[in-house]
Amino acid sequence: MNAAPADQIRLLDLQALDTRLGQLAHKRKNLPEHAEIASLEADLTQHRDLLVAAQTEESDTAREQSKAESDVDQVRQRAARDQQRLDTGVGMSAKDLENLQREIASLAKRQGDLEDVVLEVMERRESAQERATELTARVGSVQAKVDDAVARRDGATAEIDAEVASVTKEREIVAGSVPADLLKLYDKLRVKEGGVGAARLYQRRCEGCRVELDITAFNEVRAAAADAVVRCENCTRILVRTSESGL
Repeated sequence: MNAAPADQIRLLDLQALDTRLGQLAHKRKNLPEHAEIASLEADLTQHRDLLVAAQTEESDTAREQSKAESDVDQVRQRAARDQQRLDTGVGMSAKDLENLQREIASLAKRQGDLEDVVLEVMERRESAQERATELTARVGSVQAKVDDAVARRDGATAEIDAEVASVTKEREIVAGSVPADLLKLYDKLRVKEGGVGAARLYQRRCEGCRVELDITAFNEVRAAAADAVVRCENCTRILVRTSESGL
């Protein structure tokens, strides 16, 4: 393949733009905010799960407390009725009065036991409420950090995207000035060789693979016509000759 020396040199400009686009894509993909957000969101999920558990426990203990307080109230009301019957004693035998006294004593013990249950449930409910309050604050704090990291990521992404758009536009202009067959070869090699399709020959060294041409290959390049498109024998990339190639 033949191409004017100026067109070949233009490949270096195109390669520089493609290299920059590759760098920008890598930078966008590997922004530190990505890992930061992932870590924060994992923490946020964990704290939210703990918060839901605390809120569920608080709700459960609230119902348990209500039930226990209702049980106490029922026992208290029954004891009050029995006490009223005992105080009047109307139509009751001595044995009935004795039985009623025993029941009142039993109800008093039952009420005390139930009141202990109420206190224990209240303590668990208060503990759950405190945990829920603390976890709510933690969730808010972590969410604020997530929001900040997302804002920084979006800002960095927007800057990168703006540069990508600018470089892409410039690439279109440069690519449009390169002969179609030369551009096709360059693009094919660029895909095959990890993003680099053309490299400068600098002081007998290919800047694509960093390997110095042996004397035979170097002499072949030196003897090639100025418009001949030469390739590196090691990496097969297009070798672009300049005044610094040492020919």
